[in-house]
Amino acid sequence: MRRIQFIELHEQPWFPGLLRDQVTDALQYGINLFNVYAPAAPLIRSLMDANPTPAVIDVCSGGGGPWLGLSRAIQADGGALQLSLTDKYPNLAAFECICTASGNRIEFRRESIDALKVPGDLAGVRTIFTSFHHFSPAEGAALLRDTVTARQPIGIFEVTRRSPSAITLMFPWALMAFFYTPMIRPFRWSRLLWTYLLPVIPFVLLFDGIVSCLRSYRPEELLEIARESGQSEYDWQAGEISGSPSVRITYMTGAPLRRP
Repeated sequence: MRRIQFIELHEQPWFPGLLRDQVTDALQYGINLFNVYAPAAPLIRSLMDANPTPAVIDVCSGGGGPWLGLSRAIQADGGALQLSLTDKYPNLAAFECICTASGNRIEFRRESIDALKVPGDLAGVRTIFTSFHHFSPAEGAALLRDTVTARQPIGIFEVTRRSPSAITLMFPWALMAFFYTPMIRPFRWSRLLWTYLLPVIPFVLLFDGIVSCLRSYRPEELLEIARESGQSEYDWQAGEISGSPSVRITYMTGAPLRRP
């Protein structure tokens, strides 16, 4: 199946900010409900252990992604964790909820942060969950070049895959929003409106989920982007890990080679 570079609705500048936040809230809640990224914890921990600082800078954080549960798993695996959430369109209400729920162990940046141009004061292991497929190969290479210029490790993790089975899973995934929407915090009456009376949120989850699968990179394609970015001074590793019987996570990690 050939990769298709198409648009996702919620990432477009014209998409209403209120709806974007509610879509990312639903996405984040579903990811945490099924704990799909739990197998990524050891990979992130190894990147942190190889870095002088325990800090993690998450880019394209959306509604906070898997970090509430994942941060606990990483800390339980050993050592401290300093985590900052960032996004080009930060969902501040969701970030504040995660910060509070974590006992203020998770921080966030209020300003817009472009993953292709991360400010120099944000040092630490960079992570990106369920978002690298948003970037074209050229943009992905630019993101890697920015990371390498800053000499920071990076971990890329994608639960979507370019396969018929992954696309089929997007249908029950979108329907699940009808069941868990009342449990999403902070509670909003408008969330019920856009889920049940005018089911825009489930439709966007389905549409963007299918597009995400069609845009997703395979491990060998991620390595090719890393090679084309000209970053030969990094150790790049890519593959797939099992999240559950029906879910596989595609990943790529990169860390500076140790200089003699």
